[in-house]
Amino acid sequence: MNVCLVTAFPPSHQALNEYGFHIASELQKIPGISLTILGDDLGPGEHELPEFNVLRCWAFDRLNNASRLLRTIKHLKPDVIWFNLAFASFGGKALPAFMGVSLPAMVRMRGHYTHVTLHQLMETVDLKDAQVRFPIFYRVGGFLATQVLLFSNSVSVLLPAYRDVLRKKYGRGVVYVRKHGILTGKPEYPAFEQRGNPTHRVLAFGKWGTYKRLEPMIQAFCIASKKVPDMELLIGGMDHPKASGYLNSVAEQCRDLHNIKFLGYVPEDAVGPLFQSASVAVMPYTSSAGSSGVAHLACAYGVPMIACDISDFRQLRDEEGIAIDLFEPVNVDRLAEKLVSLLENPLKQREMALQNFSAALRMSMPEIMREYLRSFQLQRNLDGLTSVSKLRRLPRWFPFRSFLMNRAVRKLARVHSTYAQPEDLPLDDQRQRSGSVLSTGVAVEGDIEDAIRRVERGTAPTSGAA
Repeated sequence: MNVCLVTAFPPSHQALNEYGFHIASELQKIPGISLTILGDDLGPGEHELPEFNVLRCWAFDRLNNASRLLRTIKHLKPDVIWFNLAFASFGGKALPAFMGVSLPAMVRMRGHYTHVTLHQLMETVDLKDAQVRFPIFYRVGGFLATQVLLFSNSVSVLLPAYRDVLRKKYGRGVVYVRKHGILTGKPEYPAFEQRGNPTHRVLAFGKWGTYKRLEPMIQAFCIASKKVPDMELLIGGMDHPKASGYLNSVAEQCRDLHNIKFLGYVPEDAVGPLFQSASVAVMPYTSSAGSSGVAHLACAYGVPMIACDISDFRQLRDEEGIAIDLFEPVNVDRLAEKLVSLLENPLKQREMALQNFSAALRMSMPEIMREYLRSFQLQRNLDGLTSVSKLRRLPRWFPFRSFLMNRAVRKLARVHSTYAQPEDLPLDDQRQRSGSVLSTGVAVEGDIEDAIRRVERGTAPTSGAA
């Protein structure tokens, strides 16, 4: 299977580059997958990661991304084009961003199979927190952009509530719910011997300056440190693109506080040791823009979490079984109480750490990649069956009916052979032994004609798509 992954990709620091890196890392480990990454342009002095096949064919805030990407895809002729994106992935300005989220529909119109992993919905973003100047304009643009996105062959969202929104408000599209994943091949057992030895490390991690602000966190830390003196605050990450200079201004205000350290951008190989040494990860967000990557990183290393009581964190707690202690947004005193209560209770720290490690075992990236590849196989098989079914309904006197039918069946047979081989797609042993090819609602066991008839009759069971 030839896959093109369209994503921001390291050493670029654009949004979702880390998630794109982990998708690519896992796909490259799967036999039978040929991966090409269609990444964003690099800046001066930045060098490609040597182990990946990356073509740089788009850039942030550029209006010629569509022509560059379509030209590259035409040359590559992939089986699947997978977009890893949020609404601002291709630009911070309205027009480049809208053109970017229109790309999956454009690519599908060229005859390619497109899938989108959508990390946020405009309906769930607090535009005031995100410092958007014209919220009504952005709401209308977001509605239109979502309508265009749903022209993709399929879309994955990372929280069940997001699919509910798409189902109720838009009422169309093939939409799956996927787990975010822990951004690593397998979780690491919590390093309890490092935590609180000799100090408790409180970790705040992310892109700061909009809905992620540090002032309440720092105030709460100063209050808590009077009761738990052996603690330090580590702040990792960068400025949000819309809040340039924010971290420097906060660091200047904290220059006399020696137990607060600003780490800046944390390279990939330093993320694990940083989280393993943390006693607690704190997410002092006033709103959210999607399923939290920081929360899933904390799970990967069994780190207890304290977070604002907003809907996305409640869903992570309830849907994925993550141990998160919630507090009211911007309530400094309550956050300080939560910090003191947790750091003075080693038993609770251990229980939360083990619960998060257990949750991480259920959402490792290899398992999530298998789910994605399986759904690509299913949807392409169903699309092929549906196309043949429509051609069969043409009257026999219709010109070129036999030619079109034969070509469609040959194409379906090629998809059948390409996507169904056990060495190409690591399904579980029972499915491999059965020799079945799975499609969305149709099991094709070597009899394409029978499967087509079932699609025509509408007797195939439905899938989990919206």
